[in-house]
Amino acid sequence: MDNKQPPASRRGFLMGAAAACATATAVTTLPTVTQQVSKSIQDKPMPERGGGYSLSEHVQRYYQTTRI
Repeated sequence: MDNKQPPASRRGFLMGAAAACATATAVTTLPTVTQQVSKSIQDKPMPERGGGYSLSEHVQRYYQTTRI
């Protein structure tokens, strides 16, 4: 059987190294991000009359972009 593989290239090595760095960064920062999100959710008071919609600045900006 012919088992010919192309020689390892510098580009392949650098792409693999970049993927490994991105994975390591994601793994180390993910626990802190999830803790911050869960903490901010707990700090937010529950709505008194049901529903959770509020006309925030972000929502108002979205409405402005949809106007013709």
